[in-house]
Amino acid sequence: MTQYNITLEQGLVHNLLMGDGTDEVLKQIMEQLLNQLFESKATDICGAALYEQSDDRDAYRNGYRDRSLVTRFGKIELSVPRVRGHSVLTEGFIEKYQRSEQALIVGIAEMVVNGVSTRKVDAVAQALFGESVSKSQVSRICGVLDPIVDGFRNRPLDERYPFMIIDAMYLKVREASRVISKALYVAIGINAKGRREVLGVSVMDTETKGGYVEFFNGLKDRGLERVDLGVSDNHAGLVEAFKSVFLGASWQRCQTHFTKNMLDKTPKKHWAEVKERLREMYTARNLEKAKALKDELVDRLREIAPKAAELLDEGFDDITAVLSLPTKYRTKLRTSNLIERLNEELRRRERPIRIFPNEASVIRIMGSVIMEIHEKWETSRLDFDMEEYFDHISSASKPDTAGKGGGRMAA
Repeated sequence: MTQYNITLEQGLVHNLLMGDGTDEVLKQIMEQLLNQLFESKATDICGAALYEQSDDRDAYRNGYRDRSLVTRFGKIELSVPRVRGHSVLTEGFIEKYQRSEQALIVGIAEMVVNGVSTRKVDAVAQALFGESVSKSQVSRICGVLDPIVDGFRNRPLDERYPFMIIDAMYLKVREASRVISKALYVAIGINAKGRREVLGVSVMDTETKGGYVEFFNGLKDRGLERVDLGVSDNHAGLVEAFKSVFLGASWQRCQTHFTKNMLDKTPKKHWAEVKERLREMYTARNLEKAKALKDELVDRLREIAPKAAELLDEGFDDITAVLSLPTKYRTKLRTSNLIERLNEELRRRERPIRIFPNEASVIRIMGSVIMEIHEKWETSRLDFDMEEYFDHISSASKPDTAGKGGGRMAA
């Protein structure tokens, strides 16, 4: 085994023996040891020391390469001699260095995804690795997530998804030296097994019919073939796009949003009465009963809130689409609550960031959060037992045995 003579500064040895600033001293010692080791190896390879004239020289130096190495004592700076046609570094040294750096990268990325502010990330990085990180460095480091998130967003959708819930939220994004709002589209589906999945996530400049058509067509391009019922708020562009892309599907207007719209058009002293009567209508045993309750409420509203009466009359069919389903499926599908938990988590993670540096960072961070929640859903209990639903669909599509011909949907 080759042996090398290594010298250390007297001050470092004294401080080490006295126990003064041990970690910092050890970091400096390691830096000196490695740099001298590289110099000695370069001398062996060349057959001559630096600047030494020798007829027995085997190779020639070609400057230095600066490298950094993250150690348990902090980050050290290395000056590695370059020798033409040879490598000074020990075999495997770079790979180990890269693994160490990768651990730092993954750690920082995980902190950001979990909602840790850049200031706290910097403090943690300094404490663990003796290295400060800027906002731009954090953004570049988190680029390790890009291929993972892209793979998730573009995965094939090879199952049937009878139910789909769609929503969007606005986030602040820096673009061309100004801060603007962009819409984050998210769609979740209930698959044939009765479990929630995140089907798609995309960033658009705003909520428009064209944007939603592009979003929905992207889902179909990935294999989404059939949706029986969509649930969302009453955004006009979303609803028009859904009905044009998913022909034949029903649309359920979120009853929670609708109730808020009704109360906005009703004097406050009548809110309790209107909410109770809407609740009775929402939970009616069938469509005929719901229509009767609606007519009674419209008559009452014409006296106390004419605009609310008009809104209820116009929106009735949309807020009662779930009444065509078996009773056990109605409660969870009459509102967009199935996606609200995801929205809350996205807001919690977005709050420390406040302003995303670019659109790519929105997909990177929010996409990572969505993936995390999606993975939890994969192992959680089922949202629905779908057996009764498929029996319902099967019976509804059978020919009318009463001799009238054609098909009919079960009420």
